[in-house]
Order: sequence, then structure tokens, then C-alpha cells
Amino acid sequence: MATTKPSTGEQIITILGEGGKTIVTAESCTGGMIAAALTDIPGSSAAFYGGYVTYANTAKSRMIHVQARLIRDYGAVSNQVARAMADGARNTARADYAVAVTGIAGPGGGSEKKPVGLVYVAVSSELATVVIEHKFGDLGRDGIRKATVSAALDLVLQVLTSDAD
Repeated sequence: MATTKPSTGEQIITILGEGGKTIVTAESCTGGMIAAALTDIPGSSAAFYGGYVTYANTAKSRMIHVQARLIRDYGAVSNQVARAMADGARNTARADYAVAVTGIAGPGGGSEKKPVGLVYVAVSSELATVVIEHKFGDLGRDGIRKATVSAALDLVLQVLTSDAD
């Protein structure tokens, strides 16, 4: 009988749970989809602290303390804001890890410099904060959001496994 490999989310919850660690989410373009993906997993309550849906710029500032200056100077969809979202969520929640996403899911809102499909994914831990830029292109709004969730979970798993080394 073939065994199925645990999903990325299941692996994350297992690693965090076994280590007695917690994770928090800070989501803009995904609107809570990462939190939903993690809480779909039985036993997630042992590791999932909670999530912030910071869709509006003011929510980023008020809820997780992203400096308005960063949003003004770099734009909400930027490496700098993704990093500040992850660090702000982790510090506000006092969680061990945070994953944050900000991007342009479309169909509108893109520009030549920041096209639809541009997404930044950040993971913050006490060791470091990693930010990855993705250009998902024209997958449509739903496709971009799903690709963002997958990229976010993949980066969390990468950070967790590298922290364990």
C-alpha cells in the first residue's frame, strides 16, 4: 500500500507542534487563505497562534505596526513592507514565526513597475527574516492567490527545516 506524503501544511504543523513553536500570519492579497490552509489541518491549534488580515494600508500600520513611511516610500507591495509585516506580526503576537504576504492579485491595480501577479512573501523568525519576490503573471485573481498560498507555505517549510539544521 502506498503512503501519501504529508502536505506542506501538515509538515509545518508537525514541525512546529513537535518543537513547541507557534506561527502567526499577516495577509493582504490572500485575505486569510494561508490561515485557512493551516487551520484545515487537524491539531493545528497546537502551533497556529492566529492571523492578521491587513488588507488596507491603515490596517498594516494599526494592527501590526508597519510604519506608514515604509508604505508611502516603497508602496504596500514591496520587499520592505512584506518584511515589516512579518516582523510586526511576529512581534505583536509574540509568536516564534510569522509569514506575511502582500501583492497585486488583480485584475486591476497593476502598473508597469508593479504588474498584476507581483507578490512578496516574507517569513520572520528570531534568526532572520527572509523575503522572496514572485511574479506569477496572468494566472487570474484566484490563481495568483492560490499560488501565493503555496509559495508562502513552501517558504515557511524551508525556513523551519533550515532553522532545525
